[in-house]
Amino acid sequence: MHFGVLANIIVVLFAAVLVTTVLRRVHLPPILGYLLVGLLVGPYGLDWIGDTASIVELAEFGVVFLMFTIGLEFSLPKLISLRRSVLGLGSLQVILTSIVAGLFAFWYGFSITASLVVAAAIAMSSTAIVSKQLKDQLELNQTHGKNAIGVLLFQDLAVIPFLILIPSLASGEHNLWKPLLEALIKGGVVLIVMLFLGRWVLRPLFHEIAKARSLELFTLTVLLVTLAAAWATEAAGLSLALGAFLSGMMLGETEYRHQIEVEIRPFRDILLGLFFISTGMLLNYHILPKAIWPLLALIATITLIKAIIIYGCSRLLRSDPVNSVKTALILAQGGEFGFAILSIALSDKVIPIAHSQVLLAALVFSMAISPFLIRYNEPITAFLLRTPKPNLAPETLEPGISKKLLGIQNHIIICGYGRVGQNMARFLEREQFQIVAVDMDPKRVTDAELAGNRVIYGDSGSLALLKSIGLEKARALIFSFVDGHTVLSILPQIRKELPHLPILVRTRDDSQLALYQKAGATEIVPETLEASLMLSFQTMILLQIPPRRAMKHLMHARKNRYQLLHEYFPGEGIEDKSELTPEKKQLAVVTLSEKAYAIGFKVKELALEEVALTAVRRGGIRGDEPSPETELRIQDVLILYGTPQQLARAEKKLLQG
Repeated sequence: MHFGVLANIIVVLFAAVLVTTVLRRVHLPPILGYLLVGLLVGPYGLDWIGDTASIVELAEFGVVFLMFTIGLEFSLPKLISLRRSVLGLGSLQVILTSIVAGLFAFWYGFSITASLVVAAAIAMSSTAIVSKQLKDQLELNQTHGKNAIGVLLFQDLAVIPFLILIPSLASGEHNLWKPLLEALIKGGVVLIVMLFLGRWVLRPLFHEIAKARSLELFTLTVLLVTLAAAWATEAAGLSLALGAFLSGMMLGETEYRHQIEVEIRPFRDILLGLFFISTGMLLNYHILPKAIWPLLALIATITLIKAIIIYGCSRLLRSDPVNSVKTALILAQGGEFGFAILSIALSDKVIPIAHSQVLLAALVFSMAISPFLIRYNEPITAFLLRTPKPNLAPETLEPGISKKLLGIQNHIIICGYGRVGQNMARFLEREQFQIVAVDMDPKRVTDAELAGNRVIYGDSGSLALLKSIGLEKARALIFSFVDGHTVLSILPQIRKELPHLPILVRTRDDSQLALYQKAGATEIVPETLEASLMLSFQTMILLQIPPRRAMKHLMHARKNRYQLLHEYFPGEGIEDKSELTPEKKQLAVVTLSEKAYAIGFKVKELALEEVALTAVRRGGIRGDEPSPETELRIQDVLILYGTPQQLARAEKKLLQG
């Protein structure tokens, strides 16, 4: 049963939500859920997806966006520092794994070309699974994580010769040096051009884009750069993922990397999930009953051979035993490029369909167990080597944070680095607090970074961005800018995850004080009310009122959430448009003439529940907070506090009954 395009998407999304929710409940990796969904709705399952080719093609962009975000983690100097992992460990792993797997296939009875296919498919590991799992586990910047990424990068490069050799050998072409040399030259040219563009074009481009202060434009530019880089490397005969990685690496050196990662993450997560679903669609589970034992033997052989070879290569390159075992466990699975190699081999009829399905199933199942090997690489390593669990330095655990933020904790995050934010930072830094600020002004961010301040370009209304700069480890969070919509939208999200984090909010006035309190703000500082307090305090000091008593008045006002300062007469000249709102409370006076209804009544008998009677002025003497037993008289002036509607009803009741 096939559906249309929209129905296909709905079916896939529904199945993905259902299955991954169940797996989350039992603490299993969501990747398994995606593979299971693909198996369920694919052509070998319920066959609900008619056009699997289009889904597979779209799903490839999941790996593209994943490699782009991984590239953000690896600057050019860091990549150069990984040359031993890329060129040394990567080349040894691919060459030795290919030789062993090819000899095994040839011994089994495969032709030379078919053996090359088997060798190439088994030599590849899963960039998507390894990168995502390591990133989720915060292990990208650890030694074994760097080694794994280095090997994966070499595999991305090594797959190109395989993709050229297999069709050429299948067609009987033996002059292979020419296409290989052309691919090498084109690849080298593209890499040089991309490195040049990244350094001299991308940074100025994003600086201009950031000046526009438009997140939509910023997101569009990120998508354009990512896809254009992937297209350029593919056009040169290299992989899509390699171009995305290089463009991410170039942008990782800019001050915009945190915001870029936040903007690209939704596209990455959705398309990467679709990639794993498309992988599950490739598996024909009908062959399993007939080939269960050969399949299990092949899975075990692939995993063990790759793990042993990678461990041996790591030790040969003088890596310590712990990191060698971890790297071996992480890279022991098959990969998505193995599927690409198998698909070319099938189209050229290099390998029989039955054999290709068994090999494909082995690769898929090795990928399915890979999240467990990666997740538990530390206890497995400790068990194999009989070593205690190592204590990791906190700076090795930071995900997606640039070097200047590694290891930072108990810091204060200031959202908005304008005049108020900078003044606060200076005061706090004098008390030895570590400050991390977030701002959307590119020039301000650049100047502050040059001055040695920790200032990140990004949107303070993004929970993901705040998490990337260590929100969970922060001592306090301060919103120093005046943007009620942004603050009110992000406050409940933060408070839900971090109920005890102190959050201070700056506002223009007290018009939304209750909303900020309800949203989760610990303290709210309204500018207009604080100005009133400071003017009052300075006036009292000039009038020689003891400073302690003046400070007591200020503390009392703040302790009562500025309630005293809320009560004021707006007058005819409105200072702030917020005063025009019907919910805005204010003071009003009502004079009781000789015909007023309330004369002779006690305050409690009038039942003025809607408004507050703050004072009564009688005979030139003002009495604050009158007693409920106070009897009202002619020419009494009542000071009421409430909204305009409440005040109007109270005045009518006092005068007319």
